[in-house]
Amino acid sequence: MRVHIRTIHRRGQRRIVGALSAALLCTAGVTALPAAARTPGSPEAGPAPTARTGPAPRLPDGLAKTPPMGFNNWNSTHCRAEFNEEMVKGIADLFVTKGLKDAGYQYVNLDDCWALPTRDGNGKLVPDPQRFPHGIKAVADYVHSKGLKFGIYTSAGIKTCNPAGFPGGLGHEKSDAQQFADWGVDYLKYDNCNNLGVDAKQRYRTMRDALKATGRPIVYSICEWGENKPWEWASDVGHLWRTTGDISDSWSSMLGIAKQNLPLAPHAGPGRWNDPDMLEVGNGGMTDTEYRSHFSLWSMMAAPLLIGSDLRKAGPETFEILANKDIIAIDQDPLGKQATVLKSESGRWTLVRQLADGDRAVALFNETGRPQRISTTAKDLGLPQADGYRLRDLWRHQDTHTTGTVSATVPAHGTVVYRVFADSRWATYPPAVETGTDRTPLVEAGTPAGLRSTVRNLGGTPAKNLTVTLKAPRGWQVRATSPATARALPGGRTLTTGWKLSAPAGTAPGAYDLPLTADYRSPRGERITSTLPGTAHVVVPPPSGTSYASELRWLTAANGWGPVEKNTSVGESEAGDGRPIAIGGTGFTKGLGVHAPSEVSFYTGGRCSAFRAQVGIDDESGDRGSVGFEVWADGKKVATSSTVTGADAAKAVSASVAGAQTVRLVTTDGGDGIDYDHADWADAVFQC
Repeated sequence: MRVHIRTIHRRGQRRIVGALSAALLCTAGVTALPAAARTPGSPEAGPAPTARTGPAPRLPDGLAKTPPMGFNNWNSTHCRAEFNEEMVKGIADLFVTKGLKDAGYQYVNLDDCWALPTRDGNGKLVPDPQRFPHGIKAVADYVHSKGLKFGIYTSAGIKTCNPAGFPGGLGHEKSDAQQFADWGVDYLKYDNCNNLGVDAKQRYRTMRDALKATGRPIVYSICEWGENKPWEWASDVGHLWRTTGDISDSWSSMLGIAKQNLPLAPHAGPGRWNDPDMLEVGNGGMTDTEYRSHFSLWSMMAAPLLIGSDLRKAGPETFEILANKDIIAIDQDPLGKQATVLKSESGRWTLVRQLADGDRAVALFNETGRPQRISTTAKDLGLPQADGYRLRDLWRHQDTHTTGTVSATVPAHGTVVYRVFADSRWATYPPAVETGTDRTPLVEAGTPAGLRSTVRNLGGTPAKNLTVTLKAPRGWQVRATSPATARALPGGRTLTTGWKLSAPAGTAPGAYDLPLTADYRSPRGERITSTLPGTAHVVVPPPSGTSYASELRWLTAANGWGPVEKNTSVGESEAGDGRPIAIGGTGFTKGLGVHAPSEVSFYTGGRCSAFRAQVGIDDESGDRGSVGFEVWADGKKVATSSTVTGADAAKAVSASVAGAQTVRLVTTDGGDGIDYDHADWADAVFQC
């Protein structure tokens, strides 16, 4: 895969940014990452693990028996002035006061920029006196006084990754390792920049030996971005190894990195962990639903849980996610088996993880932008045959039972995580009830719209006094057009309810909460409430005649890099940073600038007959990049382009969309990865 290098500086290196993942190249002597290690995709398409007859060797020191949990400042502060000893001490304080220490978090780790750019006359590292006026040992001592552990950062090169050129460890391994040990360091993150092309195995083994020689137990984190497939050789070198490039605070980055890490499950285990990079939970680039998915996936993958947000500014939702002990227990399960993919289809993922006590953790993950029903069975999860199973919802902290079906309607970008096991006392728990809707309603203000809900009893005992309610915003009208109650819903039965809803005339277009709730009682009288978060979109039909897509309000927009732009190229990561659209030297004043993979949907309400556009790679990519363009009407592909590259002129795409309620404009990566895929829907118009 060709690598798209943008001039975004991350620790001094030009950062490789793909739509779904990022990696790094060093400025000195590092070759491009092999495609198998970098290209996001389904687990089936990922790198094949090396066959082996027994467990991989591991360091004999007994460290990192479960994935490390802690904090690293990089994702929230980078090298800004706010990164200093007061911040680090404040994080240690918050670990205690906010219950994170009690939840299992131990390490308070520094990243780049803690040192001066030059060593002292004896070749020793010198802490920055402005950031750390009392030195590193004083900070480590403070962290230790809280019953926590302390970590530090350097690079397996002559310099670290920051453009200021802080000293790296290459050639100074023994001295640096001893200095770290003398300071009381418990964790070393060893990066990969400015490595002069020296063999990675040699560089990382040299530091391993230097750390061992100090006699201090130090968890060793290999951060070489998966470039040399460390999962195949590093189990007796380090305790964890990065499998991907750097994460960023976006849904697409998190998703792509998860997809790269999932196929590597056979290589993980106690003392040897796949590391898909730090957590972004709480940094603001994703919704709470997406952050819960992020935390769920990392825990299912037995990933290190290193908080990357500034906890001094975090809200209660962030702490609620990070301190979820039910989810953390999955991550920290002593068996140490990373989850595997049981099934993946149409954006519906079923991940299963075997636990030390024989239980199974299962994550039902929906990567799409619309609710989807995801279902499996206790048998498929590898559990023994039983009359009933206890089902613990690890986000709701609720226990129910099922006779075998494990199912949920999962919100867009959401994840439901259950702990499942055969339990002879299954009937003492309420029956599990699955609540769902047939679609996301599109509502024209002042005009009724329809919706159908379903409530399924997955258990073996009845759900009594069942009441189903659909809650709409104040001023909306909602009424059931068929029964929404049942005195008793037997096990295995479904209650289907039709609904009519309307938004008042003049309601502004946009997305509105529309939760669906099933309230019922167990045979023992216990009251249970199951709520499915939902959304209704208030939409405005396009006007009669010809309308540019860039002049219409879209329903949804997902982009591989940065936001979708109107009438400019996609540019870089910020809104409004694109350029006038140009394809093959021809300029266009109207259009949409996107980055593959992307999807932009519009409500057409059955009023439009045709769509047309000139498509291609924007000239800002030069002659690089390759993209495919698709038009979908109500879930059916109605037009597709051949793959276009940066060397091609604009190509015409047209489609009939007669009668369609929605139209989606989709770009793909052309089948060769996501580098330089700045794509334009130029002169995109609807005929209505």
